[in-house]
Amino acid sequence: MQDIHWIDGMTKLASYLNKGVIEAGCDEAGRGCLAGPVVAAAVILPPRVRFPGLDDSKKLTHERREALRPLIEEKAMAWAVAVVGPEEIDMVNILRASFIAMHRAVEALQLRPEHLLIDGNRFIAYAGIPHTCLIKGDGRFRSIAAASILAKTHRDELMARLHNDHPEYNWAVNKGYPTIDHRDALDRIGPCVHHRKTFRLSYAEPELF
Repeated sequence: MQDIHWIDGMTKLASYLNKGVIEAGCDEAGRGCLAGPVVAAAVILPPRVRFPGLDDSKKLTHERREALRPLIEEKAMAWAVAVVGPEEIDMVNILRASFIAMHRAVEALQLRPEHLLIDGNRFIAYAGIPHTCLIKGDGRFRSIAAASILAKTHRDELMARLHNDHPEYNWAVNKGYPTIDHRDALDRIGPCVHHRKTFRLSYAEPELF
């Protein structure tokens, strides 16, 4: 039976899928963006650690995610973040790039996990480590929720830095997602080196993915 903890009075997240096994939660951020890398995180949490308000990063405010990030990084048994940039995304496609980023994050962990908990319904197996795909896992398991927060906050930080060089796309706000202001800028001035060329960047282009 899974060890369920009430976190903030509303959300319940499981501590583990397999009791007594070192599990790493894995998630990614930026898959649907037009610009910037896809970023993945892998997190191994201690069995009894608590993070008030921990949840799927998409359900949290920017401020709450930023408050949780240092707590997760401090309290985790191991954590790592990895990226796959636009050029590589264009070479392999975004789905495979997401899996590659997760593999790189797992590879960078200082503690080798015995099982991987993957947010979503598909994954390319990591050699020597079994995995379980979990639909909406970032709202069900603490380690995946923690990974979703690290992936999201690290990517947002990266996009804010890229914004300084390319303020015309407003990445500090839209983070590279296909918002109206981002699309309008692309139609006015075209893409830059950080855009994913195989994605639909202009309103007039067909959607490739």
